[in-house]
Amino acid sequence: MSIDAALVHRDQAYDELKADAEKIRQLIEVQMENLTMPQCPLYEEVLDTQMFGLSREIDFAIRMNLIDETTGKNIMAELERKLAELHEASVSK
Repeated sequence: MSIDAALVHRDQAYDELKADAEKIRQLIEVQMENLTMPQCPLYEEVLDTQMFGLSREIDFAIRMNLIDETTGKNIMAELERKLAELHEASVSK
């Protein structure tokens, strides 16, 4: 594989992981606004399942050398920060 192709694959992997993280954020935001409160077991189950799935995607991308471990941790940390902000906003309503 050429260096250019490897870089394209890395960029694509990063973009896909970021998009999946954004989908999780949007799903949780909709759930918090319309369906359940953060204390609800259903909310916690959805959040845990989605976060676990994303962490497995990130682990796979790391093993395939598509992203490095720091990048993967940063994606998870950014999503966790955004979800904490959503939680705080819903609690303060």
